[in-house]
Amino acid sequence: MIESNRSMDHEDQSNFLTRVVEVFLRADVAILITFVSLVLGAAALYITPREEEPQIVVPMADLFVSAPGLSAEEVERQVTDRIEKLLYQIDGVEYVYSMSKTGQCIVTVRFYVGEDREDSLVKIYNKVNSSTDQIPPSVSSWVVKPIEVDDVPIVIATLWSDQTDRYGDHELRRIGEEVQHELQAIPNTNRVEVIGGRPRRIYVNLDTQRLAAHKTSPLQVAQALQVSNVTVRNGEFEQQDRLFAVETGTFIQGVNELENLVVNVAGDRPVYLKNVATVVDGPAEAESYSWIGFGSADPELGGSDTLFPAVNISVAKRKGANAVRVAQAVHDKLEELKATHLPSGVNVRVTRDYGETANEKVNELVEGLVVAVLTVIGLIGLVMGWRPALVIAMAIPVCYSLTLFINLMVGYSINRVTMFALILSLGLLVDDPITDVENIARYFAMKVLPPRQSVLRAVQEVRPALIMSTLAIIASFLPLAFITGMMGPYMGPMALNVPLTVMISTMVAFVITPWLSMVALKHIDDDADDGEGFDLTKRPLYRMSKAVLTPVVTKPIYAWGVLLGIAALLVAAMLLPVFRAVPVKMLPYDNKNEFQVVIDMPEGTTLERTDVVSRRIGRYLGGLAEVRDYELFVGVASPMDFNGLVRHYFLRRGANVADIRVNLIGKDFRVQQSHEILLRIRSELTKLAESMGANIKLVEVPPGPPVLASITAEVYGPADRSYADQIAVARQVEKRLAMEPGVVDLDVSAEDDHQRYVFETDKTKAALSGISTQTIAETIDTVLSGNKATVLHVPEEVEPLWIELRLPRENRSAIDDLEEVYVQGNQGQVVQLGGLGRFYQSEEEKTIYHKNLQRVVYVFAEVAGRPPADAIMDLEWDRTQTTDSVASVSDVTPRPVDDRSWISLGGGVPWSIPEGYQVDWAGEGEWNITLDVFRDLGLAFGAALLGIFVLLMFQTGSRLLPVLIMLAIPLTMIGIMPGFWILNRITDQGVGGFPNPVFFTATAMIGMIALAGIVVRNSVVLIDFIHLAQAEGHSLDESIIRSVAVRTRPILLTAGTTLLANWVITLDPVFSGLAWAIIFGILTSTVFTLIVIPAAYWLLYRGETKHA
Repeated sequence: MIESNRSMDHEDQSNFLTRVVEVFLRADVAILITFVSLVLGAAALYITPREEEPQIVVPMADLFVSAPGLSAEEVERQVTDRIEKLLYQIDGVEYVYSMSKTGQCIVTVRFYVGEDREDSLVKIYNKVNSSTDQIPPSVSSWVVKPIEVDDVPIVIATLWSDQTDRYGDHELRRIGEEVQHELQAIPNTNRVEVIGGRPRRIYVNLDTQRLAAHKTSPLQVAQALQVSNVTVRNGEFEQQDRLFAVETGTFIQGVNELENLVVNVAGDRPVYLKNVATVVDGPAEAESYSWIGFGSADPELGGSDTLFPAVNISVAKRKGANAVRVAQAVHDKLEELKATHLPSGVNVRVTRDYGETANEKVNELVEGLVVAVLTVIGLIGLVMGWRPALVIAMAIPVCYSLTLFINLMVGYSINRVTMFALILSLGLLVDDPITDVENIARYFAMKVLPPRQSVLRAVQEVRPALIMSTLAIIASFLPLAFITGMMGPYMGPMALNVPLTVMISTMVAFVITPWLSMVALKHIDDDADDGEGFDLTKRPLYRMSKAVLTPVVTKPIYAWGVLLGIAALLVAAMLLPVFRAVPVKMLPYDNKNEFQVVIDMPEGTTLERTDVVSRRIGRYLGGLAEVRDYELFVGVASPMDFNGLVRHYFLRRGANVADIRVNLIGKDFRVQQSHEILLRIRSELTKLAESMGANIKLVEVPPGPPVLASITAEVYGPADRSYADQIAVARQVEKRLAMEPGVVDLDVSAEDDHQRYVFETDKTKAALSGISTQTIAETIDTVLSGNKATVLHVPEEVEPLWIELRLPRENRSAIDDLEEVYVQGNQGQVVQLGGLGRFYQSEEEKTIYHKNLQRVVYVFAEVAGRPPADAIMDLEWDRTQTTDSVASVSDVTPRPVDDRSWISLGGGVPWSIPEGYQVDWAGEGEWNITLDVFRDLGLAFGAALLGIFVLLMFQTGSRLLPVLIMLAIPLTMIGIMPGFWILNRITDQGVGGFPNPVFFTATAMIGMIALAGIVVRNSVVLIDFIHLAQAEGHSLDESIIRSVAVRTRPILLTAGTTLLANWVITLDPVFSGLAWAIIFGILTSTVFTLIVIPAAYWLLYRGETKHA
């Protein structure tokens, strides 16, 4: 009864779908659907924003807190801990990080991926503002600054001049401020900033001797400036029916008025500012340097090692704006400003244009898509003829048009992942039309029914298999939508677009393809002999199938031999990654036109020394054949990218830090990819930097979600040990990492040891003089760091023109200079600072890092030529437990990497850390994302297999037949792993002394998951035709042979189209793994499916004569 009901339901469904097909055959609705689809697709292609990468929404914010007078540990305990606890209570918060320094702390809160940005920021503000009663009184101020991906500049315009005597960094800065104002007016721009150059400043250079002679202190001068440069609106009065406003005071109008300002009265005589100081109107003292240099590849200035002062203007876009159009608007505006705002000696060069790179990437992929489409159509035309090829080809623009339109509706941009999803789906979307057209053409050739009935019967015959195979593909891709972390939204377009395109292609196969086939193919075999008809047994494919399969489907020993042989190949393939013959990594390296060199000098290094080192490194980079230009940022952070946003590179400031942004010529004009270039120069550049005492990191633009470093070790310690002990353990971890082959760019989050001077007040002497410690501290701060007392009001200035008090540089270069500064007592007398106390040296306090309320020390490293996971597992295998209180590392040579595997781990270098300490490798490095992503992909693969099994079980009514159908899935591994092994044997020649392997990556894993749905289609259609042949009365072995003979051509054709469509993707360094996995997997699976499925089916059902 159940079988009867199921049969009736299937018949009703079949009749309904048949009527739908018949309706579209009788009307010309297919033409209307095609036209509307193309119009919607063209509109979507024009309107949808273009980006190079999908945007990943990770709400973050920095909380900057000032707590003057507190030591780093006091800040940690009294301020940071409290704020962290408050922020950690917020719903949706994943991590809370902090840095506690002397007098200040920075707390960073990061929400889970996908949390709403605005809601997250509101939660932070509400929590902080509602908890002010818990903030200690030592906190003087705090600022909450959101961090958003839209803050990343898409365009950077660099102003420079070779006329350095006329246009130095000061003049360029002033020009840049005017340009900034104009660029900010462009629609859809976000933050526009000027980076580099010295602004205009009014310096009041104090003279300590003249101050003492006039019994005037620096603080008196500052106070006089502040109270004299004031204007107050007092109110209004009435007179003769009119209102008059009253104001008091006027602003200081110029340097001359400033010099004649009375700052004190001594002996009943006024003391003018010019009596105690020299006023200088000019560029500010250098707190940073920025330069531009031109590499060997620059067509105009290449070959010169001259560096020019530069000022950079960064432009970000608003959320949701089209990066391509905003960038083009910036270009157009800069062209206008050349005539109105830029003098003839000032040049402008766009050194970053993410709008252009996004457009180039999309256009490149569109070209690749067109090539793939033409190749696929050419293959179909070669095999089936040009008419069937054109019928099948019509499905491509319709599917892509509707897919792009739906992408626009759901808010996706056009980016590389979207385009790769479309290319990947090309081979899939033509499968249904190919199956349709091939079967319709077969019925037309048989000439047993009129054309319309032939189309209906042919479509009805393959419809169940098409629906089931489409659902199988959807089931294999849909779990990708549930990947967690940053990889989730990155792969989101793939999870949407492939199932969507395949669904639309199935609709096209039932609506448009039958109508086109009836119009274009019904006369295709009119020249054939009407009497001969269609005789399958006379076809070459039948004869070949019979010769190959007869032993397999008639003798069990041959059938079992085939299955056991395939099983042996599968086991051998699976052992390749176990022995590390196929290296596994999260994502491969990309091929970008830029990279970054991060330079860290020892703490205490002067700005000038850092500048010398940076320029030397810059000139080396400029000598590379692939370098177009490079920009140096010394003492200031370079304009950030998404990687720098996550790593907080924008906070890098200080005399001992520098960044170099390097721009390469286009990838079409260089032989090596960007990663290979870095491998080539790494050893030599590192040696150069080390010779000058610098620690450098070669930073590539990550291909996906960024991390702090490829390898990040988080060192945690017991509560009863000091932070210094924790740092010492981290140094030992760094030492062991440095011994590991391929581990480079090592660093620890703790600063180097360096000294500071502390002024110890003699409180007795200070009290007798009527001078407080606060007065002494403010005086030293004024003469040494400067006191921005007030602003000179000049309407023409874009930025505030500060009046700053300080000692001249030559008078504040030693402790002796500071001791000669005079401080005024409460009786008017002045006392030298040296008579109120003494300076002594002390070690500078180190920054204390927290993660989720726990003290942590980070150890950073990158990996060259091997997967980070291999290095981490080898290190952990070598680590031994010990009760010693001191960490230790054995001084032995590590075992060669080629001798290691997952069953022979370790480098043979024992090391240990003290009891109570922990090293977490799965925190902020690539290992964490690798574990999460491959875990999620493994679960997605399992969910895909389960979904396919349930669908097949529902369709077949059997629990055993779905298992048989799914035998094609593991067959893909026979091709995938050996394929990657062969690729490494062919392509890995090594660069710069480092291996350069082809990794099996997360994208390759996605390709493997995709194959689960793709290859099941072949099994479904094959077994479906076995059932049809048995229903016609053929024996089991004859039915199997007939099924293979009928389905071999469309199976090979669909496999060929999928293979050719993915061939274009192999050119992309990031998604090539996906393409290679599909190509290798589908090659072996297709061939073996035509043998394994018949053999297994015959063994399973050889005793059941009426299985169909």
